[in-house]
Amino acid sequence: MIAAEPLPQPRVAPPNEDEIEKRLQLVQARMHDQGLDILVVHDPDNVFYLTNFANYVHERPFVLVVPASGSPRFVVPELELRHVDVRSVGSIELISYAEFPAPPGRQWSDRVADTVGRPGSIGVEPNCPLFVVEAMPTPPQSTELLDEIRAIKSDYEIGRIAYSAAVLSEAHVALMEQVKPGDMAALLASETSKGIMLRLLSDVPDANMLATSVGAVVQPPSVSDDPHNFTNVLMTMEEGGPHVSVLNAVLNGYGAEIERTFFLNHVPEAARRPFEVMMEARSLALERTVSGALMSDVDRETRAVFERAGYGNAVLHRTGHSFGVTGHEGPFLADSYDQEIQPGMLFSIEPGIYLPGIGGFRHSDTILTTESGNVCLTSAPDALSDLVFAR
Repeated sequence: MIAAEPLPQPRVAPPNEDEIEKRLQLVQARMHDQGLDILVVHDPDNVFYLTNFANYVHERPFVLVVPASGSPRFVVPELELRHVDVRSVGSIELISYAEFPAPPGRQWSDRVADTVGRPGSIGVEPNCPLFVVEAMPTPPQSTELLDEIRAIKSDYEIGRIAYSAAVLSEAHVALMEQVKPGDMAALLASETSKGIMLRLLSDVPDANMLATSVGAVVQPPSVSDDPHNFTNVLMTMEEGGPHVSVLNAVLNGYGAEIERTFFLNHVPEAARRPFEVMMEARSLALERTVSGALMSDVDRETRAVFERAGYGNAVLHRTGHSFGVTGHEGPFLADSYDQEIQPGMLFSIEPGIYLPGIGGFRHSDTILTTESGNVCLTSAPDALSDLVFAR
């Protein structure tokens, strides 16, 4: 049940050194528990989480080496030294390499080997590339400690995500005010994305575009039964529905999402019952996504609503995912994901069903779990009567 409590205060300022230091302390405490002397971090999202520095993955590696105590050491291409210095937050020792490729002795792997040394135990992320693993002086072990730490957000992170959620909610209002039959999906997406970016740059003139991405899509009923089919940019909105709006964005480093099923001018009779069942599943998911519940149970119980209604075969995805420095990450409201929900976790609530020849039915909101329940950070009408637009 959504808690009757105030929304978190949105914030836009970058993290201060205390925020980054608290994250580092959590990492090092978990390293101690796992007996790790060194944690090698390559994933750009984890690098951003620990340094506030964002980069694209390319042929020049960025490797953050976190010791069991003391400041991290960041192996970066010489080309990027000023960039790292401008954007990074916290105490970090920068170690540069010449270029990629480079002569023996001046390669990135040489600097990583020097930086790591020969500790007793090295940890790497589960998705660490093989070429980085092979550069380690001793065989490393995979650890999910960063995923586990990132699952529970600090007050600072919650404020940043609340800002992204508020911007997306406002953009969704503007989108719903204009969409009409015949509108081209690509133009709707362009105008909506432009509005989001202008709002971000108005609020945060120095926003990091390398930590920003905006997705804005509307699917007409002829496509909405295929939830990730955005391939035809020339598709147009249609009479009736169900149409599905999708706004998912990472704004200056923190993500959120809002989606709605809506109709233009009328609701086809075949769409009424699926919409009602989707809303029943959504209501249950909102009620059950609270501290102490198992994420797997939330998904199974939500799926059971669809199964009892005869739509079990129309369920194509889990009930929800989390947000943070990305717009789509763990933990997950998914069958077999037997993790306990804790206060400070973020989830999308988006149970959906997809019926070929009729369309897709899915709302999505970004919610925060609290000590007493949960609170929805995004805002848009969800009742059928409020989602039929006469144009």
